[in-house]
Amino acid sequence: MSSPSDVARAYSYCEAVTRTQAANFFYGIRLLPRDRRRAMCAVYAFARRVDDIGDGTLAREEKLRRLDAEAAALAALASVTPGADLLMIALADADARFSLPAGALGELIEGVRMDVTGVSYERIEDLVLYCRRVAGAIGRVCLAIFGLSGRDAADAHEAARLADDLGVALQLTNILRDVREDAQNGRAYLPAEDLRRFGLMGDDALSLASRDRAPAVLAALTGAAAAANGRDDGDAQRLYDLVRFEAERAREWFDRGLQLVPLLDRRSAACVLAMAGIYRRLLDRIEADPEQAVQRRMSLPAHEKALVAARSMLGGRP
Repeated sequence: MSSPSDVARAYSYCEAVTRTQAANFFYGIRLLPRDRRRAMCAVYAFARRVDDIGDGTLAREEKLRRLDAEAAALAALASVTPGADLLMIALADADARFSLPAGALGELIEGVRMDVTGVSYERIEDLVLYCRRVAGAIGRVCLAIFGLSGRDAADAHEAARLADDLGVALQLTNILRDVREDAQNGRAYLPAEDLRRFGLMGDDALSLASRDRAPAVLAALTGAAAAANGRDDGDAQRLYDLVRFEAERAREWFDRGLQLVPLLDRRSAACVLAMAGIYRRLLDRIEADPEQAVQRRMSLPAHEKALVAARSMLGGRP
C-alpha cells in the first residue's frame, strides 16, 4: 500500500497533467469536491497517456507493445506498491475509493488499439463502437466517481447508458473538430456510407482501411478549400453538407446523454453541464461555419469556457 505522501504526490502529478492538457475538461472537473476532482484527474491522466501512445510517432509494433503494458498495469491495479508509477498510484487510490467499473479503462485501450491498427468505419454503427470504447467507457468511469446516491438499480443502469451516450456525443464532436488533422495523420473516421451519400468518394475507395482512405479524405478537404476560393462551389458544398449532417447526428447524442444530469448531485451535474456545454458550443461553431471547420481546428476562447462553467454551477443551460 502506498503511503499518504506518495498518494498526494501522485494526485498532484495527475492534476498537473489535467490542468495543462485538458483544455476543455478541466473547466468542469474543477467544479467537483476535492476527492472527486483528484480521482477524475487520475482517470484523465491515464486516458491522456493511452491516447498519446496511439497518437505518437512510434512504430506500430511498439505502440501495441506499450498498450499491452498499460493493460497489464490496469490488471495489477489492486497490488500497486510504494514507489510505483505515480499515475498508477493515483488511479489505484481512485479505484479503491470509488470502485471504478471493471474493464472500462481497458475498453479505452482497445479503442486506441483500433487507431493503431487502422480500423475503417463503413457504417455509423462501426464508428459508434469506437466512440463507446474511447469515450463512452470514460463516461462510465466518471459516473462511478460522481455517484448516484439514493438511486435504485434501474436508475444506475440507465445512468450508465446515458453516460455512454454522452461520451459518444463528445467523441463525434472531436472527430468533426479534428477531421483535417486526423486525415493528415493518416486517419479517416467519417463513415464510408456518409462519404458515399454526399458524393465525396467513389465506391472503389470506400473499402480501403482507414489509413489508406485518409489521403482521399484529405484530398476532399483540400479540394473543398480550393472550391471555397472560387474553383468549384459544388465540391465545397457537398463537404459542408456532410459536416452539418454529422453535427446534427452528434447533437442527437447530446440530447440523449444529457438526460443523465437530473440523476446527479448538484456539483457532479455542474461538472457534466460544463464539459458538455463547452463541446456543444464548439459543435454549434462547426455547424455554423463548416468551411472553417474543414480548414482548421476550431476551439473556444478561455473566457467563453469559463462562462459556460460558471453558468453550469448555477444550474443554467451552458
